[in-house]
Amino acid sequence: MISTKGRYAIRVLVDIAEQDRGGYVPLRDVAARQGMSENYLQRIARLLVDAGILVGVSGKGGGYRLARPASECTVLEVLEAAEGTLACVACLVPGAEVCERAHRCETVGMWKRFDETVRAFFGGITVADLVVEGEGRDNDE
Repeated sequence: MISTKGRYAIRVLVDIAEQDRGGYVPLRDVAARQGMSENYLQRIARLLVDAGILVGVSGKGGGYRLARPASECTVLEVLEAAEGTLACVACLVPGAEVCERAHRCETVGMWKRFDETVRAFFGGITVADLVVEGEGRDNDE
């Protein structure tokens, strides 16, 4: 299950991408637009900075901006930055010990295919795609 942290991380990036005018977007403004706690968003922003997805500057005129174009930032990498791993079973977590049943596990192939499907799905969606989807929704209303 994707947690609130993962969902908020995506919303923060979409918001910042929508405000992209070449400068930094104050987190308090993002929090106000999104109806989120600024303190909680600070923790999420730190994860995104650590992952190289956001760049942050403190002080007057500070805030956050995308580290690279929104078209190069996938939902998969955002979720992995916020959630850690999206592996659906423990044996597929990167770096996990090899399961003693791996050589005779009837279900591991199914879990691997599911994991590949999830990774391909989220890896095929960029922050820019979500910005475009949001713009289309605004025009429909």
